[in-house]
Amino acid sequence: MEIWRRGELFVTVIICILGYINGDNTDPNDASALRGMFTSLGSPGQLTQWKANGGDPCEESWKGVTCSGPRVTEIKLSGLALSGQMGYQLASLTALTNLDMSNNNIGGGIPYGLPPNLTQLNLASNQFTGDIPYSISMMTKLTYLNIAHNQLQNQLNDMFGKLSSLSTLDISFNQLSGNLPESFSNLSSMTSRYLQNNQFTGTIDVLADLPLKNLYIGNNHFTGWIPEQLKGINLQTDGNNWNSGPAPPPPPGTPPAHKNPGHKSGGNNSPSDGDAGGGSKKSGIGGGGIAGIIISIFVVGGIIAFFFVKRRSKRSSSDIEKLDNQPFAPLASSEVREMKSVQTSSTVNTKTFDTSASINLRPPPIDRNKSFDEDDFSKKPIVVKKPVRAPVNVTSYSVADLQIATGSFSIDHLLGEGSFGRVYRAHFDDGKVLAVKKINSSALASDMSDDFIEMVSKISELHHPNVTELMGYCSEHGQHLLVYEFHKNGSLHDFLHLSDEDSRPLIWNSRVKIALGTARALEYLHEVCSPSIIHKNMKSANILLDAELNPHLSDSGLASFLPNADQALNNDSASGYGAPEVAMSGQYTLKSDVYSFGVVMLELLTGRKPFDSSRPRSEQSLVRWATPQLHDIDALAKMVDPALKGLYPVKSLSRFADVIALCVQSEPEFRPPMSEVVQALVRLVQRANMSKRTVGNDQGASRQADNLDTPDYM
Repeated sequence: MEIWRRGELFVTVIICILGYINGDNTDPNDASALRGMFTSLGSPGQLTQWKANGGDPCEESWKGVTCSGPRVTEIKLSGLALSGQMGYQLASLTALTNLDMSNNNIGGGIPYGLPPNLTQLNLASNQFTGDIPYSISMMTKLTYLNIAHNQLQNQLNDMFGKLSSLSTLDISFNQLSGNLPESFSNLSSMTSRYLQNNQFTGTIDVLADLPLKNLYIGNNHFTGWIPEQLKGINLQTDGNNWNSGPAPPPPPGTPPAHKNPGHKSGGNNSPSDGDAGGGSKKSGIGGGGIAGIIISIFVVGGIIAFFFVKRRSKRSSSDIEKLDNQPFAPLASSEVREMKSVQTSSTVNTKTFDTSASINLRPPPIDRNKSFDEDDFSKKPIVVKKPVRAPVNVTSYSVADLQIATGSFSIDHLLGEGSFGRVYRAHFDDGKVLAVKKINSSALASDMSDDFIEMVSKISELHHPNVTELMGYCSEHGQHLLVYEFHKNGSLHDFLHLSDEDSRPLIWNSRVKIALGTARALEYLHEVCSPSIIHKNMKSANILLDAELNPHLSDSGLASFLPNADQALNNDSASGYGAPEVAMSGQYTLKSDVYSFGVVMLELLTGRKPFDSSRPRSEQSLVRWATPQLHDIDALAKMVDPALKGLYPVKSLSRFADVIALCVQSEPEFRPPMSEVVQALVRLVQRANMSKRTVGNDQGASRQADNLDTPDYM
């Protein structure tokens, strides 16, 4: 018996030792799943404490892991530049409620075996390919699902029928195609849905009766009509193939569309009185039947009238004038439009068929001075545009003047191409050298001259030492051009990223000076101009440098005043500057400018492009790669542009990185206003010990211009 007890004690000790080695303070299945994930991700060093073998996730506080007792309940690993794949043991994490792997570079397919009891799943901004796994259909507790900004393809499976708790769904910016699945209509808790920038087709009728407050469906291939129930919510629909004109009437007997429960309505949404009182039946034809009969009568009458008019249209104008004296039966609005199409295709005078029409039991008197379309516009407020005056504080050029100055816009004079058009160097007879921007027709159509003149007037009022000055304009022969002051040192982008054996890299003092001057330009647009101006196109290519390397922000006001600017920006090939919320909603704000400015500061710090596909996948996105290292002084030293050769004050570098970290925060409300950014950079300059060893001669710059202790840059 004693031997048996000793043996039992020995076995217990062995089990405890093995439990410690294998991490049994954490549920063994949870620990095994995390080790598998770590291996699949390539055992990245940024996942501190994680191990491929052994270890205890809960006891050892593995990075990003939250536990409740022995069970793993949350995994949050966003923005850590992770690559590899997620692993295939995740289904055993049955206590996990929140999984956030967003803003990394994880690739491959989304695992089929996902944690089954998740309430929040965020896999946005990665490199996932393939389909959305059908296993998501069984995750009935899911309230938030975000898999936007990946490379998912193919048609959505009809798998959403059981996800009645899902309130936010974001699958935007993928390559998903096909019609929306019918099970979308079962998402009874859905308030926010983001489907933009995919290849979806068909109608959006399955979304009509959901309690939506936000719906983004732009840049797809949707057709049909936008349901009336969705027209009172936050709706973005541009970039689809919607049918023009009002939607066709519903079939006879169809109940009226209910107001979307996601927004308020002044009407009474209770059942009709006829349904009260014990549900007694009514005899005779119901209201729907009567409406069907009336509509049928009008349709038949409309067809007869159509052929009658078509037959009469072949007669002479005098015969039709006689017909005009005969009374017309009232026609449905769709039939009026049909007649209008006949009228357009014939040579009949437009006054011949002028009549108003509406569906009433008693026809209204005919007003022969009213056009067919007047009913559509009579209820809309009439906007009278004020005459646009030509700007007086800038020069008006002719197309001929600018052709001569630019060598007929030759390639030899081309300075660059931006989001809104090409820029050319212009040499004028008086010796002036200016820059001419030729606005693309996609950003401003040739028939929008008044809009262009109004835009020129507004931009001509912008005056700041760090904002590129508008000198003139041209609006002639359908061409729209802007003439700006010229800066010989080109753009910051060229200085940082174009290799030139003759040029020298920007020294640290000059980089700080450029950041401060650019910040002051944005502060002027955001906080001095009234109303505030959102730049929308903040990037190093739009920061021009003069002979002393002072920065001048170009395109200021252009994106805010151009009618089709947002579309042009969305088509811009440049990437890496856009704030996360812009990518999601397409909406620009002052805080999205702050984010883009932070990206420019990262360029100044690292010498890298915002997005560089030639680098390893984990380093392609500058923000994702750099952000986790901004507060680590050792990592920061390795991030600095090698061209600086270590010539910078360490404290200045650290404070510079602190400002960047504030600007590129993913949540816009946490980013500082530009006035605070300016103050932080001014304090950096004042406190920095600008050692003489950091001062050198930049290309085209003087030694005095690099001294940030001068009052001009304080």
